[in-house]
Amino acid sequence: MAIVDLVMPKLGESIMEATILKWHKQPGDTVALDETVLEIATDKVDSEVPSTAAGVIQEILFPLNEVVPIGTVIARIQTAATQNIATDSPTLPITPAATQPIAAVSATVSQKPITIGANRFYSPLVLNIAASEGISMTELENIPGTGGESRVTKKDILQYVASRTHTPTNFKQEVALPVTSTHAATPVLSITSPVVSGNVEIIEMDRMRKLIADHMIKSKQTSPHVTSFTEADVTNLVLWREKVKKDFEKREGTKITYTPLFIEAIVRCIKKFPLINCSLEGTNIILKKDINIGMATALPSGNLIVPVIRNADQYNMVGLAKQVNQLADAARQGKLRPDDTQNGTFTLTNVGTFGSLMGTPIINQPQVAILAVGAIKKRPVVVETPAGDSIAIRHMMYLSMSYDHRIVDGSLGATFLTAVAKELESFDAERQL
Repeated sequence: MAIVDLVMPKLGESIMEATILKWHKQPGDTVALDETVLEIATDKVDSEVPSTAAGVIQEILFPLNEVVPIGTVIARIQTAATQNIATDSPTLPITPAATQPIAAVSATVSQKPITIGANRFYSPLVLNIAASEGISMTELENIPGTGGESRVTKKDILQYVASRTHTPTNFKQEVALPVTSTHAATPVLSITSPVVSGNVEIIEMDRMRKLIADHMIKSKQTSPHVTSFTEADVTNLVLWREKVKKDFEKREGTKITYTPLFIEAIVRCIKKFPLINCSLEGTNIILKKDINIGMATALPSGNLIVPVIRNADQYNMVGLAKQVNQLADAARQGKLRPDDTQNGTFTLTNVGTFGSLMGTPIINQPQVAILAVGAIKKRPVVVETPAGDSIAIRHMMYLSMSYDHRIVDGSLGATFLTAVAKELESFDAERQL
């Protein structure tokens, strides 16, 4: 007999943990290769985890609603193989002095549970929370754990932080472990006991809202945000869509919305300014050759999700329209796959859908920019013609873009945004599909 470890799968470059929603199998159950063992959830999408081997579930290591780091062993499967199958490199031991506070975990081991002391395991998430809160090793070892094998979970350490009344008196004299990672500790929502009075109702955030909140805090703490604004006369674009939308739907079996028109303009400008399509890791600029456009989509619950159109530059207008509608429908019906929300390189959000004229969006990490389009409104504007200036009623729209000032300077950010506006303004009203 051999034992195969089932690990929490990698779900995207910006996702470091997932929540266990449901176990489909229990210890003693038979499982086939690729059969679903459990359901998990991230701030982006819910998905199923299949078995990596055929056999019998020997052990389940985490209960429902547990937040588990990517790469952590979550279950063990007994198979009929003659030798053990290694699915991951061994965990790295850390042996700090008992009074030292815990440093943020190095990025090189961020996907594995860490062994500290004789028999206790700590996930990188727990260690990062301990580091940010100044919790010493002695304190951490005394926190009761409710996880598998008495491990300290995120919930355990956050409850401990909330109940602390003071910082250890010897904290300032302690020496932190060396940190090799260039990334900050994982931001977490602070948990406090609210003091309320009057006629109020306290509503706990749902799982997705908590994860989105963590993601937004992390983005603000990671990237120095700058937002630029401009406006565009989109009259030609509006009139063209009104002219073709009925025939388009009849011919293609799908609607033509404004979103694919905006994405087409963004793609053209990314090709002119490729530095907008990158990410930053430490002091290294990762220039992305693929153009994968994320589009923020509202869910029936009120939360947002960002499905991604991969290789958006390879589609014509018909192809973009179909991709946009398919992903939007899948999002609203809860049918997005994990791959549908991964590897985005630039994000578009349409705040005009909800009536807003403009917005200051938060960057979708690890991207470096996000563009928002506002509501299209008719306004009297000055129109310059060879015969002179005149005032006309035009369809106007504000655009705004937030960008990471570590890599995108104001000149590049403003120039790119202006280029997108000019692409929309120069739309050919006589264009043929």
